[in-house]
Amino acid sequence: MNIQNVTVCGSGVLGGQIAYQTAFHGFNVVLYDLKQELLEKAKEKFHQLGEVYKEDLNATQQDVDNAIARISYSASVTESVKDADLVIEAIPENIQIKKNFYTHLAQVAPAKTIFCTNSSTLLPSMFAQETGRPERFLALHFANQIWKNNTAEIMGHPGTDQAIFNTIMNFAMAIGMIALPLQKEQPGYILNSLQIPFLLAGMDLYSKGVADPYTIDKTWMIVSKSPMGPFATLDLIGFETVYNIAMLAADAGNEQMRTGASLLKEKFIDKGKLGVSTGEGFYKYPNPAYENPGFIK
Repeated sequence: MNIQNVTVCGSGVLGGQIAYQTAFHGFNVVLYDLKQELLEKAKEKFHQLGEVYKEDLNATQQDVDNAIARISYSASVTESVKDADLVIEAIPENIQIKKNFYTHLAQVAPAKTIFCTNSSTLLPSMFAQETGRPERFLALHFANQIWKNNTAEIMGHPGTDQAIFNTIMNFAMAIGMIALPLQKEQPGYILNSLQIPFLLAGMDLYSKGVADPYTIDKTWMIVSKSPMGPFATLDLIGFETVYNIAMLAADAGNEQMRTGASLLKEKFIDKGKLGVSTGEGFYKYPNPAYENPGFIK
């Protein structure tokens, strides 16, 4: 199948990035969200992203202008998907919200349309039946700052058609991503299955009073030569995503995950501090302390 028209549902941090990255690579994009004011905020973010792409990817002003010109906006699900070859869903991580959304989407999207979820914590099989086309449904998962962290984890469920899976692999590569196929469903995919235990190990050290977040980050950055430690990484990913993944693991019997997740909720999430997206987490943004050249000295 030849994908040309892509609808991204949800204009949040990742939804906006997915829309812009897709348009930047030459696809027609419709960005859908519930309210017009959310779409207006997305337009503002796209102009900011254009400057980032010029700095990080050496994009020209013409590249940026062309990308923005390829994006249209809609607060109507029906209108947003009427020509869609592919819908990428990036709405809140709530299984009932997603089920309701897919039930409606199934009724208004063309039969040709492939549905993908960008869910970080929920498995596609949890709401495959609600899509009305389970064979044309799978997960396409991106990391934050997708123009730099250009992984695309592609994960089907038992009913996903292999030809559709291959189509999404090709699409991911066409928008500048490294396509990473998963052979079976896995909560947290590859990246978060590796990363979340590491991040919560940092939280465990902090919760026990072994060291403060800055000291823990400095230790990791010096030894691993990484530009970020676990707490800076937590800020970037966003606390709600980490909390949801950790609680899934906790409910499966990993009590260490529950301890770290509970601390994160109590000290940060409940206070509206979610990381980079809110301007504050373990660090304050912009210009977090770990980016200071003297931080690890």
